[in-house]
Amino acid sequence: MKKFLVLAGLIVAALVYAHYTRWITLPNTVGGAWLPQRAATEASGGPGGRGGQPPIPVIVSRVRNQDVQVTADAVGTVQALNTVTVRPQVDGTIIEMTFREGQDVKTGDVIARIDPRTYKAQYDQAVAKKAQDEALLQNARLDLDRYVRLAQTNYGSKQQADTQRSTVAQLEAQVRVDQALIDSAKVTLDYTTIRAPIDGRTGIRLVDLGNLVQSSSQTGIVTITQVRPLTVIFNLPQQRLRALNASQARAKIAVQALDADNTTLIETGTVEVVDNQVDQTTGTVRIKAQFANGDLKLWPGQFVNVRAYIDVLRNATVVPPAAIQRGPRGAYVYVLHDDNTVKLTDVTVGRQDEKTAVIDSGVSVGARVVITGFGRLTDQAKVAPTMDDEVKPTPAAEEAPQRRRGGGRRG
Repeated sequence: MKKFLVLAGLIVAALVYAHYTRWITLPNTVGGAWLPQRAATEASGGPGGRGGQPPIPVIVSRVRNQDVQVTADAVGTVQALNTVTVRPQVDGTIIEMTFREGQDVKTGDVIARIDPRTYKAQYDQAVAKKAQDEALLQNARLDLDRYVRLAQTNYGSKQQADTQRSTVAQLEAQVRVDQALIDSAKVTLDYTTIRAPIDGRTGIRLVDLGNLVQSSSQTGIVTITQVRPLTVIFNLPQQRLRALNASQARAKIAVQALDADNTTLIETGTVEVVDNQVDQTTGTVRIKAQFANGDLKLWPGQFVNVRAYIDVLRNATVVPPAAIQRGPRGAYVYVLHDDNTVKLTDVTVGRQDEKTAVIDSGVSVGARVVITGFGRLTDQAKVAPTMDDEVKPTPAAEEAPQRRRGGGRRG
């Protein structure tokens, strides 16, 4: 028992001694000996050591001149250029459906047919009535010719001839009325054949075969939507209005419809209309852009990201957006000097997107600015720079696109 207590005391003493002296093992460069922490720090060239602080590795990029597109991003709603709910214009029973749901139709294509027998009978009646009145008119004209000749030879009165002339005029008017009734009956009969009023795509039918439909019904038979071309409606702040109108006066503004990732291009179109007033509740103006939609990548009712190309900044001073840092005084960059030290420099950023940042003032073209390694970077810090065009992608970065495309080997 005494031996155990002595051994335990020795272990505790060793731990206390190691705690206060903080012995550590250094790499083989200093022989792998056991040294206190202060000596290890000095040997490794740390703060206060003979070697000084090592340069901070950073990647730098040159400030350059280039043309920059001035864009405006928004969220838009896809709308059909024309949408029509096909409704019956006469009452009757549907005896035929000649379209398939989701079918593309042209103007004038037959959609459905209503039982035409009643309206055919009305048309035939109007035709017969006209034939009857034409026969009466023909006889009245013959009588008029006789009365005129009798009046000229004093065998008949002029009054009789004038009365007959009036009868002929009445019958001529009646024949014209009959023709109008025939035209009306023919139009009504034509309404029993329901045709597509526009080019477009049919939706899900709203009425089944054999149903009784009425002209007063608001349900309709089917909805036809024109999907080639179609429009996208989006809003932009009123501050963009002057630039929008100026650009639209020169040429139609190009607009891109982008997927949810805001980078994948779906379709390119042009601005057709800038609304004639600003919405006072939101301070925005409505824009309508038209897209050909030849591949049907856009669909009515869909939400898409929209990017409008309003203007171009010629020979703008640009840097990668990663170079822009922000602090209490605003935006700044680290400019690399020839002695491999960096200078914290305040800049004025005109506009910035995910690809470029336009610098209005602060740095000049040709200067080198830091774009990575900001964690330990300070003003006048010593760095080990590498130009961005000399950086090679890591194997992981090269394999990532392959994995997204489904490439690479699988175990």
